[in-house]
Amino acid sequence: MTYLTRAAAAAGALLAAAGLLTAGPARAASRDMLPGTWLYLAVTKGDARSSDTRGTLLLCDPPLGHAHATEACADLSAAGGDISRIPAADVFCPMIFAPVTVHARGRWNGRSVDFRETYTSMCVMRARTGSVFTLDD
Repeated sequence: MTYLTRAAAAAGALLAAAGLLTAGPARAASRDMLPGTWLYLAVTKGDARSSDTRGTLLLCDPPLGHAHATEACADLSAAGGDISRIPAADVFCPMIFAPVTVHARGRWNGRSVDFRETYTSMCVMRARTGSVFTLDD
């Protein structure tokens, strides 16, 4: 199952829970109808052909759906929802090439977000994106 399929399923479940999705004629609900600030986050280890992708839906009002939701929402809030503006941590990362690609799609305070970046390792990714893509416990 691709992360977009999982995102659509998660968005549908959220819409149903919020009462925004009703049964009836074929009327597709837009992901833009999700209330509040939310991002679907995906992390793919390996090259572009890899199928090793993990993802989750991050909600920030209140922080839910992510192993480190409170920290991730705080990092995003400090950067105005712009992942590229999260200050890089001052850490030493081993020079081991193990690429990881991250993707975030959703809404931040009414603004669309679509962020994609490939980092040379998980260490570099965490240093540059804070808790946002730290999906593990």
